[in-house]
Amino acid sequence: MLLLLASPAAAQIEPQREAAQSSVLRLPDGPQASAPTGNNQEAPVTLTFQDALERARKYNPQFQAAASVSKLAHEDRLQARAAMLPSANYTMQYLGTQGNGLLPSGRYVTNDGVHVYRAWGVFRQTLSADNLTLAGYRRMEAAEALARAQEDIAQRGLAVTVTQAYYGLVVAERKYATAQQSRDQAQRSLQISQEMEQAGQVAHSDVITFQIQANQAGQAFAEAKLAMDNARLNLAVLLFPNFNQNFNVVDDLDATQPLPALGEVQKMAAENNPQIRAAAAALREARSDLTSARTAFLPSLSFDVDYGIEANSFALRSRTSASPEAGRLPNLGYFATVSLNLPVWDWGILRSKLRQAEYRKRQADTDLTFAQRQLLSNLFAYYNEARTSRSEVSTLRDSADLAAESLRLNTLRYKAGQATVLDVLNAQNTLTQARDAYADGLARSRMAMANLQTLTGSF
Repeated sequence: MLLLLASPAAAQIEPQREAAQSSVLRLPDGPQASAPTGNNQEAPVTLTFQDALERARKYNPQFQAAASVSKLAHEDRLQARAAMLPSANYTMQYLGTQGNGLLPSGRYVTNDGVHVYRAWGVFRQTLSADNLTLAGYRRMEAAEALARAQEDIAQRGLAVTVTQAYYGLVVAERKYATAQQSRDQAQRSLQISQEMEQAGQVAHSDVITFQIQANQAGQAFAEAKLAMDNARLNLAVLLFPNFNQNFNVVDDLDATQPLPALGEVQKMAAENNPQIRAAAAALREARSDLTSARTAFLPSLSFDVDYGIEANSFALRSRTSASPEAGRLPNLGYFATVSLNLPVWDWGILRSKLRQAEYRKRQADTDLTFAQRQLLSNLFAYYNEARTSRSEVSTLRDSADLAAESLRLNTLRYKAGQATVLDVLNAQNTLTQARDAYADGLARSRMAMANLQTLTGSF
C-alpha cells in the first residue's frame, strides 16, 4: 500500500513537465465573453507570438494614432513642397451693374459697363527667403522623420506590452497546470495517509497535516485559475476588436532567443534607435524654425499673372461700352502684378518669434544629448538584465528537476519510515515553487529581450 504513495508522485514528474511545455495552451472550462455556445461553437483560434503582434498593431489605438500622425506628417511634407511651386487657378465672373440711362458705365463708376465678363487663368508665384532657403520644406521633412521615429517607438513599446501579456498568459497556464497537479497529488497523499492510518501505520497527525495541505492546494489551484483567466482577459483586450476569448496561444517559452555580443548590440542601437532619431529630427525641426524666424525679417517678392478676358461681352473680340466707336477690339490678354513686401514695424512680433525659435533649438539640443546618455544607460541595463536572466534559466530548470527528484526520494523515504510527513510536504511545496520560478524566469528572459529590442530593433 505504501507503493501507492510513491508511484503517483514519480509518474507525475515528467508528465507535468511535458504538460507545462505543451505547444498549445488551452483555457479551462469557464465563461467565455464572446465564444459561441451550443452545437455551432467555433474552433478556437491558435495564435503564435507573431500573430499576436500583428493583431495588436491592427487594433491598438495608441499605435494606430502614432501611425496616423506619421501619415499626416507625410502629407504635410508634400503640401510644403507644393507650396513652393507656382500655382494655377481658373475663375469666371459676371458683374452686372444697374444702368442710369445716360452713361454706358452704369451707376458704379468702378465698372466700365453694365455687363462685365471675366474669364481668367491666374498664375501665382511667391519668392521669399524662406522658400529660397527651403527652411519650411526642411521643417516638414524633419517633422515627418520625427513622426516616423515616434511610430517606431510606439511599435516597439507595443511589442513589450504584447510580450508581457502573451507570456503572462503562458506562465499563468503553466502555473495552473502545476497547481492542478499539486492539488491532485495532495488529494492522493491524503487518501493514502487515511488508508495507512486505518492500517495502524501512521499517526492521525499525518492525516491532519495532509488534509491541511490538500486544502491549501485547492486554494492555490483556485487562485491559479483566477490568475489565468485574468491573464487571458488582458491579452484578449489587445488582440480582438470584439473581446473574443475563444483562442489558444502557442507556448514557445523554452525556445531560446540568441543574445548578440555587447559590441554588436551597441552598433545596432547606434544605427537604429528611434529615441535618438526622434531627438535628432526634433533638433532639425527646431533649426528650420530658427531659419524661418530669421528669414522673416527679409523682403518677399510675389508675381501674379492673369490671362483671359475682362470685357462687356463674353467673346474674344467685342465693342467696349465706353468707346463703341473704336469698333471690335481684342479682349484676350494678360494682366501682371509684381509685389515687393518688406517688414518695417510690427511691435516686436518677429523678434519675439526669433527668440522662441532660439529657445526651442536650445531645448532640442539638450533633449538630444540627454537621449544619447539615456540610451547608453538603458542599453547597459537592459543588456545586463537579458544576460543575467538567460543565465539563470538553466539554473531554474535544474532546480525544478532537482525538486522533482527530491519529492520522489522523500516519498520513498516516507514509505520506509525514514522521513516525516513534513519532509514530503516540503518536497511538494518546493517542487511547486521551483516549477513556478522556472516559468517566471523564462518570462523574465523574454521581457528582458523585448526591452533590449526597443533600443536596437529586432535581432
